Amino acid sequence: MLNISEISNACVKCGKCIPVCTIHDINRDESTSPRGFLDLISAYENKELELDKNLKKTFESCFLCTNCVEACPNHLRVDSAIEKMRFDIAKKFGIAWYKKIAFILLRQRKILDLLAKLGYVFQSCAFKLQNKNLGMKAKFNFALIKKERLLPSLSKKSFLNSCKDFIDNQGEKNIGIFIGCLANYSYTNTGFALLEICKHLKINVDLLKEQACCGAPHYFTGDFKSVEVLAKKNIIYFEEKLKTLDYIIVPEATCSAMLNIDYEHFFKMQGDEEWAQRAKNVSSKILLATKYLYEYTNLEELLKTKKRIMTKIAYHDPCHARKMQGVFKEPRALLKCNYNFKELLNSNECCGFGGVSMQTEHYDKALEVGIKKAQNIQKSDIEIISAECSACRMQISNALEYKKIPTQFLHPLELIAKILQD
Repeated sequence: MLNISEISNACVKCGKCIPVCTIHDINRDESTSPRGFLDLISAYENKELELDKNLKKTFESCFLCTNCVEACPNHLRVDSAIEKMRFDIAKKFGIAWYKKIAFILLRQRKILDLLAKLGYVFQSCAFKLQNKNLGMKAKFNFALIKKERLLPSLSKKSFLNSCKDFIDNQGEKNIGIFIGCLANYSYTNTGFALLEICKHLKINVDLLKEQACCGAPHYFTGDFKSVEVLAKKNIIYFEEKLKTLDYIIVPEATCSAMLNIDYEHFFKMQGDEEWAQRAKNVSSKILLATKYLYEYTNLEELLKTKKRIMTKIAYHDPCHARKMQGVFKEPRALLKCNYNFKELLNSNECCGFGGVSMQTEHYDKALEVGIKKAQNIQKSDIEIISAECSACRMQISNALEYKKIPTQFLHPLELIAKILQD
């Protein structure tokens, strides 16, 4: 079981975490720094501090970017300690009704399929639709959206409902695809691009139609009951599917990190060693898409036989890819084969998405961090920015639109599939 007192007591206050902390960068207060969070946790655990609304607001302001974990000499899991605090916060104050509705829907895919279909039909009545790559503009006074912002538009048909259960590409390798909710309902071109790549590589694909939401939104908000339900459902499903599949690949950094790392952390936090071990066992066969394509296929060699184009692109490192899974060279190596690749200024800094609570209760802070990212993109003088994460896509696209910066956002798989199709 996770002992958050051990984490907070192990901090020696060296301060190496502070310069890289996303929230401290825009809110320079010791309480909103990693060591400040740990001090507050220690006081709370020792019953020296009562859990009130001010403390709730403080702990919900963390972006969970894990910069501090990477910078810490002892790699203290500050993120896990804060996630446990959010569970206590949810128990005491409850979860906002609109979050509860969203979390219930994410547990019920058939209902979500129906609502997404209805949403596609009526979204043009409620929102100002932009082009397909951008999304839709929304402005209304509701807890979710407090000012005009760009949201991803819904697709006419979800990715999973648009494809056969199994696609036989006459190959020897068999993989499953865990698509992720945003790519399933909004950024569907991500999934179709992955299918295109698998077709060229002659890799057979199981769409894993019974997959459930990874549970990341619930986990980061303290809804641990839902996390347990979703995690166990997915683990059982993966255990069965991996009897015939080589790997399960995920084109979403957040989903991949949740399946690969946070499931095990979650069950250990609950003191459930059996399920923690089962989560660890399946995680050895779950890979972020670019990592799999770079390390286990001949995609790089194939791309080198294709034409190079002069489009200037850069890659943003999702926190859940580089910091949590160590994936950063793989997408770059693949994209450099055919594009005029440039390193983004501060590519490793958080984009500021931060999860459901940050996007609702602390949207102004999320936007402030997103604007910094958008300005770095503008200074980098590129035409396309790419990241293997739909949450980053949503956040960065909104910031680019807010600052009227014309840079386009495309998933690295979309950029690769375009080369193979030409």
